Amino acid sequence: MLKLGVVAIQGAVSEHVQSLKLAMARLGLDGDVKLVKKSIDLENVQGVVIPGGESTVMGRVAERTGLLSALRERIENGLPVFGTCAGTILLAKEVRDAKVGKVEQPLIGVMDIKIIRNYYGRQKESFEVDLDIPTLGSKPFRGVFIRAPAIEFVGDNVKILATYDGLPVLVQQDKMLAATFHPELTNDTRIHEFFIKNALS
Repeated sequence: MLKLGVVAIQGAVSEHVQSLKLAMARLGLDGDVKLVKKSIDLENVQGVVIPGGESTVMGRVAERTGLLSALRERIENGLPVFGTCAGTILLAKEVRDAKVGKVEQPLIGVMDIKIIRNYYGRQKESFEVDLDIPTLGSKPFRGVFIRAPAIEFVGDNVKILATYDGLPVLVQQDKMLAATFHPELTNDTRIHEFFIKNALS
């Protein structure tokens, strides 16, 4: 039985749980999704999702509980991970803010990408747009961008799966997947299915 986890500090945790369960059902897989709050919760999971939220708060809480270092160790040893929005920020090796520049915040720091926080503005500047993601087929994917960051740099070993306005918005590095938008806020589970298939490959 497939066991997946969702980091449950803040953000769209229940939405990711539902998306993963629906994705597994659509793939014909028997599985379960557990909430990950402490390092011990990572035991026996075959993949983990890090949702959106406030990346500084999430990083500090995860650092205090020991979850941050446990995630880093497990991901470096091959645990598949899918970060969305703040989750993508936490995965990045380098982060700066659109307004204040370089920031000091706890990061997992395993993905060879550089991120700009709050690139598209605040909550009121949130938007939706159809994204072309060839890996998922010809049907566009509705991207929901909420206080979204931007990926300003990707390393040579990072594959760009989708762009918007000239910037990467969905990237993959080995067993790591990262999106600057919120696929869990749609009924389209294709990205979650892609993550699951990548986790099992």
